[in-house]
Amino acid sequence: MLNKKGQVVIFIILGIILVAVIALFLIFGEKIIPEMGLGKEINPASFLDACMKDKIEESVKLISMQGGSANPELYKTFRFEGEKDFTNISYLCYTQNYYLSCINQEPMLIQHLKSEIKTSISDEVKTCFDDLTSSLERQNYVVYAKYHGFDIELMGGKIIVEIDGELVLTKSGETSKQEEKFKIIVPSKFYDLALVAQEITSQEAEYCHFEHLGYMFFYPKFHIDIFGTSDSVKIYTIEHEDSKERFRFAIRTCVIPPGR
Repeated sequence: MLNKKGQVVIFIILGIILVAVIALFLIFGEKIIPEMGLGKEINPASFLDACMKDKIEESVKLISMQGGSANPELYKTFRFEGEKDFTNISYLCYTQNYYLSCINQEPMLIQHLKSEIKTSISDEVKTCFDDLTSSLERQNYVVYAKYHGFDIELMGGKIIVEIDGELVLTKSGETSKQEEKFKIIVPSKFYDLALVAQEITSQEAEYCHFEHLGYMFFYPKFHIDIFGTSDSVKIYTIEHEDSKERFRFAIRTCVIPPGR
């Protein structure tokens, strides 16, 4: 049993600790409360990024290996040695006639690619936004969410998905309005490869030829392979040295008839 003197000492120590805690709370309370409040448990932008990144990369890879289209309409069906499946590879420049130069099938290639990616991931974006709302509700937030759609931007070294959506969160009496534009940035050389494909297509349409060795000399980051099929179709494969991403497409131009 503690004597009275010992008890007094303990009460004094406890009193000092209590005063110190109150003082700290008064000094730092305004800083501590926001850190423990809304947004600490889940970051909407990070959640959407994690939810969508794989789908974006998957869609871009499919579109890249099919000449820029998820569901090609004018294409060459081909399977390279070592590849498991046949692929429908879009013609970016095509003529069905002999001797004549090809017609550029996608003169607005970058815009076309943006549209293809947008269509491909549209359902996934909405699903991820809905999943974000559900995750916040499971963490006892009262959520007001409104999805307005999204847009795609292709830039050097990256793909940007910008989601337009309202998100208002309430918890423990606090209300926080999150930003209305959620940006998801996926590192990719897709745009850079598309620019090379655009240049190749332009030259093939004008000159029936593209000097790929010279191009690679001046732009060593890109490796360009041309495979000629038995029916005089050129299949181009462009690979970026850093990311190893590839873009593949077909060309049929200035074809000489067999036996000539």
